[in-house]
Amino acid sequence: MTPPAIDMSSTSTTTTTEDKPKNVGFRVGLGDITPNNLGQLKRLNTVLFPVVYAPGFYKDVLEVGEFAKIIYFNDVCVGAVCCRKEPAAGSATEQNLYIATLGVLAPYRRLGLGSEMLKHILEQAHLPVATGQAKIVNVYLHVQSNNEEALEFYKKHGFEVTEKCENYYTQFEVSDAFKLEKIIN
Repeated sequence: MTPPAIDMSSTSTTTTTEDKPKNVGFRVGLGDITPNNLGQLKRLNTVLFPVVYAPGFYKDVLEVGEFAKIIYFNDVCVGAVCCRKEPAAGSATEQNLYIATLGVLAPYRRLGLGSEMLKHILEQAHLPVATGQAKIVNVYLHVQSNNEEALEFYKKHGFEVTEKCENYYTQFEVSDAFKLEKIIN
């Protein structure tokens, strides 16, 4: 029995892949990161990334609202995105958004889940801000220089390599990274 499709406008969508029969629907939904599911995020990050994030990282994630999400595939937590806002140099009315992590468990890649999370982040970055709040003008991230899959993913979504950062990841054998940016209009 095929599960019913859920409208993404209420934070869920139906996704099919070329690897799967077109008539098979999948429930995909974005969820808020809360103190109740923070353990899931920590576990995901342990599996997805070769970095141990400090408690302060997780404290900050709880405070960025729509810029930190967990993605569910058929009700199973399979990925997450975490960002932080940073002041733009020389401006009190503008800020940058840094994508600290965006990852999907290997068996669930190529199903559009990473794209769904990135699309959400970019849509949120484009939203008008309340009076007195800083507007997001740039979204950026770092990708390890040998991670071709990630580089192609971000380029496909309109990011451009703006800098090569030598020895950015000092704890890794491949220590260089590329800085990728996307200007928000």
